[in-house]
Amino acid sequence: MDKPFNIVILGGGTAGWMAANLFAKRWGNKVKVTLVESPDVGIIGVGEGSTPSLKRFFEILGIEEHQWMARCQATYKLNIRFNDWSPASGITSYSHPFPAQVDTFTKRAFMVNAQTRRMGLDTHIQPEDFLLNGVLARQGKGPKVGAHFPFKMEYGYHFNSALLGEFLAEYAQGLGVDYQRAHIADITRAENGNIHSLVTDQGEAISADFFVDCTGFAGLLMEKTLGVGFNSYKENLFNDAAVVLQTPYSTAQAANIPVETESTALSAGWCWKIPLTKRFGNGYVYSQDFVSSEQAEQEFRQHLGVLDDNVEVRHLTMKVGQLNQHWSHNCLALGLSQGFIEPLEATALHLVQVSIELFMQKLEAGQFSAQYQAEYNELVSERFERVRDYIVAHYKLNTRNDTEYWRANRDNMKLSDSLKEILHVWYSRGDIAKEIARQNISSHFDEISWHCLLAGYGAFPPLHPNQPGKGDLYQEKDIQAFLAGCALNFQAHAENLSA
Repeated sequence: MDKPFNIVILGGGTAGWMAANLFAKRWGNKVKVTLVESPDVGIIGVGEGSTPSLKRFFEILGIEEHQWMARCQATYKLNIRFNDWSPASGITSYSHPFPAQVDTFTKRAFMVNAQTRRMGLDTHIQPEDFLLNGVLARQGKGPKVGAHFPFKMEYGYHFNSALLGEFLAEYAQGLGVDYQRAHIADITRAENGNIHSLVTDQGEAISADFFVDCTGFAGLLMEKTLGVGFNSYKENLFNDAAVVLQTPYSTAQAANIPVETESTALSAGWCWKIPLTKRFGNGYVYSQDFVSSEQAEQEFRQHLGVLDDNVEVRHLTMKVGQLNQHWSHNCLALGLSQGFIEPLEATALHLVQVSIELFMQKLEAGQFSAQYQAEYNELVSERFERVRDYIVAHYKLNTRNDTEYWRANRDNMKLSDSLKEILHVWYSRGDIAKEIARQNISSHFDEISWHCLLAGYGAFPPLHPNQPGKGDLYQEKDIQAFLAGCALNFQAHAENLSA
């Protein structure tokens, strides 16, 4: 290229600043990156949690944990604990730990035990007892290891979204990203349909070769300007609203900050509890089809024990689904502008990062053209679909009977073929790992994640009435009964052979 490729990002927030940093870091002076942000638009901040991909994001940028974590009130996240999602199974709580390299030596035992339990035999199947991060979370220990520990640890973070956005904005500007605060009054298009410029309320036209839509659910560029359609997931993900508030630590809690997110099922959705360095972030994600915002807030306050407090709450609405195209004309959508699969399992930033990295690969491969646009859209859409399936499974497999919301989720048959196949293989005692490999979906959620979910929910057939028992508990009468059974079986076999 004779001159730098000009990219304008409309909207800041975590998604916009992540893109700005990755573009500037990877391409340097090959691109000119400008981020335009309205002075009046704040960060929604739903979630405040990540998967281990955020750790890789900071490693790519060369940012050490001590440089950002304290500034963003960040804590380590090893695990997600699910409370009261499947009470009828007898399991009141289970964990989904982030797998680490050392789990190579124990994950096989977990999967074998799960297979044994699927055969109707009683055995130990609690996920957190087989995966190191689950053990560390239960003990309240962090993921940092000594210099000579021979295995790579994986973990995510909890963080203050607003503070993280501020940090990333500052860092991006240090990499040469131009930052402009302006109200956009109009958006112009070229004859070929591409976006030509953003026009501020002061009459300034901001033009570019390529635009990135980070305007959140508003979708100013992709939906409102380019007319890209939206594929709603409403038919199988009912939640469309949230109420959020912050609660302070008690003295005891401040001295022993958890390293896991809690997700607790309530009457019409679920509540997250995320530990930061100075407070808990809490939110109740629910469906407005089953409960009003006033009822949700009342239940939420009661759950947190702040009914009589004047603590401020925020009510949010969510648009769950994804765009029909994530890259259209000369525009890319990221973050809430491209889609959202609710906060469960904290997939939002993971999808943003994957989308950015894949976009950079395809844009480079096409020499900064739209050559691989269709391929990109197919890959990102597939990623959203498969992440959606994993989240849907949490609702489909619930065993709650206390409200219509949970019964409706369990009775919902709007499932993808991919999810149907996974559940079929599990309940027919097949090999989940082989099925995931056959579908080529391990990059979304692998066999360990599916085992954590399915075993954690107690998604097993009833126990066989004649359990083999434990070897150290066998008595003489048990041995005699076993030998007598063997003799009868041998006699019947011999008679069949002679017949």
